[in-house]
Formats: sequence, structure tokens, C-alpha cells
Amino acid sequence: MAAERPFRFAVQLSRPVEPSARSWSELAKRAEDLGFSTLLMPDHFGEQLAPLPALVAAAGATDRLRVGTLVLDNDYRHPLMLAKEAATVDLLTDGRLELGIGAGWMRSDYQQAGMAYDPPARRVDRFEEAVQVVTGLLEADEPYSFAGAHYRIDAAVPYPRPRQRPRPPLIIGGGGRRVLSVAARRAEIVSINVNLRNGTGGPEVAPDASPESTRRKVDWVRTAAGERFESLELNTLIGFAVITDKARAVAESLAPAFAMSARDVLHVPLALIGTLEEMEEELRWRRHEYGISYFSLEADCWESLAPVVGRLAGS
Repeated sequence: MAAERPFRFAVQLSRPVEPSARSWSELAKRAEDLGFSTLLMPDHFGEQLAPLPALVAAAGATDRLRVGTLVLDNDYRHPLMLAKEAATVDLLTDGRLELGIGAGWMRSDYQQAGMAYDPPARRVDRFEEAVQVVTGLLEADEPYSFAGAHYRIDAAVPYPRPRQRPRPPLIIGGGGRRVLSVAARRAEIVSINVNLRNGTGGPEVAPDASPESTRRKVDWVRTAAGERFESLELNTLIGFAVITDKARAVAESLAPAFAMSARDVLHVPLALIGTLEEMEEELRWRRHEYGISYFSLEADCWESLAPVVGRLAGS
């Protein structure tokens, strides 16, 4: 069995506390000071900053903080333009970009933009081609061409070149076997998520976050990755945290919503419940049991979990 990867932690932020450059810069600096490896941003049409320019600003306000997307919706950008934007961000951040791309899932975004919400299989078909185009352009040093069912690139000259070579690390996340298999073959970072094929991400997806389901998804990644599995970094998003000395009671109250036992609720990747010491122990358990070493924390819990991050990051 390969050695366990060191812990890394990301904060997922979407907007500043106050609508100003200074407020956004202060958030990024605080994340770096608290020991977070990365500032990640989602990609939706609601009340959030546009991710790519915001990431450049966050990197400019910090010295070491990596920046990334979790994840960009493929249908919002042509892959030729995305490759150019990603290379530009990587260059302007001195090689600190982690590029997360997904097939798209939030139905309300598509409705708001007047875009067709195609069936999951069709969106994933486009996504698979787009990943090939984006990575091909980022890695190319000569004119790049591609001919597929959804995209055609005719001798595009890749400029600028990314600072990281051959390209910035790719994050692909998902909850279904097909997308996780694409991630296993193409990405450097695989984010284990619940299955969002219904397009809403409501409470009905909670049972898919069970320990059993999480192990099954990691097995899908392992099978699809083959020999490259040991080189992959596994990630997950912790959506909420409850700091309490009554973890069992909280888990029992949540068990009906998750449709699982209280014991299993305590091991659900998208939640973290207990004292700070219990949380630290639980994250070590998850790294050992699931192989997940890279944890992204949502905006409403990242600062309260800073002591855990400070003790575990890099260990």
C-alpha cells in the first residue's frame, strides 16, 4: 500500500464580505495565514464573483496561496477560450492555478441563461471532448488541432503558455461512475462528490454521501485509473461542520435525512461533526479509509476549523 499523502486544505469562497477589492484580498490573505493551501471558487450565475479574474486578484494579494476552480461548467465556455484563460491565469499567478472543470449540473443556471439543459450523457460527451481540447492546448507548443463530435479546433496557436509545465493540474469531480472514470484517466486531482444528475443538489442527494457509496466511488476511480491511481490526489468538499461535544446526538438527529445510521453520518465526507480534536481524528480516519487527503471547506465553516487545518496541513 502506498504511503498516505500529506493533508491539504482549501477554502471555497465565492464573494468578499464587502463588495470591494480590499475585502476580497483580506479573505485571501487570511486563508493563507491560517494554513490553507488553496482558495477554490465555484462557477454559477448567482451572487458570486466571476471566478477567473477573482482568482488572479486573490493570488496577487498573497505569496503562496494556490488558486483554483471547483469547478468550471464546461457548457459556459468554449474549450479553446478556456484553455487561453487558464494559461493566462496560471501565468499571472506565477504557476499557482489548479484548474477544475465539470460537465455542468445546476439546472437553475441553465434556465437563467436560457441554455438547453441536455441529458447528463450528452453533457458528459461534450465534457470529455472539452477535457481533451483544454489539456491538449495547455500542453502544446505548436499549433493544435482537434476534430470531434462536438468541437473542432483548426491549428490554433496556443498563447500564452502556462507557467506550470506541462500544464496546471486538472481537477475533475463527480458522483457518477462515468465522470469519475474520466477524472481517473485525465485529472491529477479527483474530487469525490454526491451524484447531482437531478440538477438541484437538494436533500435528496444526502444518502449518496454514505461511507458505502464513498468507498464505491473510490473503487470506480481506482479501477479506471489503473497504474496511475497512486499518483492521484483525492479531494472532497466539506459542506458543513458542527463543533460540538455531543457528536453522537447530532448525528442521530441527522440520520433520518441521510437515511443511514448515526455512526455512518459521522463518516459522511460532506459533513464534519464533533470537537476539534474529534474532527482531527475523523479526518485522519477518512484519509486512511477513503484515501482522501485534500479537503475543501465551505465559506461558513473554514475559519472555525482553522485550528484543525493548522495542526494537520502538510502532515
